Amino acid sequence: MTPAGEDHAAMARLRAGEDLALNGIMERWQRRVTGFLVRMTGNETIALDLAQETFVRVYLSRERFRPQGEFSTWLFAIAANLGRQHFRWQRRHPTVSFDDPNRDEGSLVKKLSAAAPDAVQTLVADERTMSIRDAVMALPTELREAVILSEYENLSHRQIAEIAGCTPKAVETRLYRARSILRERLAALLA
Repeated sequence: MTPAGEDHAAMARLRAGEDLALNGIMERWQRRVTGFLVRMTGNETIALDLAQETFVRVYLSRERFRPQGEFSTWLFAIAANLGRQHFRWQRRHPTVSFDDPNRDEGSLVKKLSAAAPDAVQTLVADERTMSIRDAVMALPTELREAVILSEYENLSHRQIAEIAGCTPKAVETRLYRARSILRERLAALLA
């Protein structure tokens, strides 16, 4: 049975009252959903909470799932909606953090001066990765969502459009705008 068929069969069993079918769905999708949400939120703790909530919503929505569509699109739509809700909540309830748990203390210069020659390349690659992550996180939510679903989850424009509730042309426009912004922000890094 194909993975898509397994997901549809698991949802049918879940709908029929076999609650343990959710375990198989979680085993297959937990990593991808969590990875998507980490990229969306920039915070692993929040992403783990939202991923768990995604699977709670899968369970609660089991009666509404229609097997005609792709399971992955339906699942990522739930996760994306939770991510959007999180950002709306954050805008209404701003907080000030004195510590950024996603950053190590010290600058790249300090790290380079203390590092062994082999580690210099690793540190430069880590700094580059952090710069790209920060640039993606600075994108407006709808652009960030499109980039992550396209580049990291390899979803088609049609699938992203279903998840985002827009047209494939709108997805194309969002990706164009996001890539233009990223190109501008990362020009020094890409040079």
